Amino acid sequence: MLQFFQFEADFVASLRCIPMQVRYKLDTCGIKLKLQHWLSFSTGDRQKLIDLPCTTVEEIQNYRDNLRSLVCQQFQIYPSDLPIEENPAWLQSEFIPISVLQHAEELKVAIDLSQWQNLTPLQRFALIKLSTSDHENSNFLPALQEFDLI
Repeated sequence: MLQFFQFEADFVASLRCIPMQVRYKLDTCGIKLKLQHWLSFSTGDRQKLIDLPCTTVEEIQNYRDNLRSLVCQQFQIYPSDLPIEENPAWLQSEFIPISVLQHAEELKVAIDLSQWQNLTPLQRFALIKLSTSDHENSNFLPALQEFDLI
């Protein structure tokens, strides 16, 4: 999954923001990582969080343990837990989440189900995250373009 998106290009080189692939892993392992935590990590630690796999049950637990340890070393507290979705929307190809459809519609873009099904789970994750109301979504349009949805 070592993939950075083009819409992340302005901050990926410096890793000053949490890349989507790490955010995907955070949701997978159930950890809320604050930007303050991310920025306190060394470049090597950030790269480790990018490189560590987080797919199997064992890898997910290992990722979680590593991340909790990093935060605790820096802040003497553990990061907050996130609820882990049993069937997250980005792994579902049978429907397009309402938030994605609504944001696309605001941009006068229609996404059909076959397009959604052709996306990778990481691409679906990115669109979902970029379309949620609590996220600054200026990268939603560039993501649609990058994923060949317009």
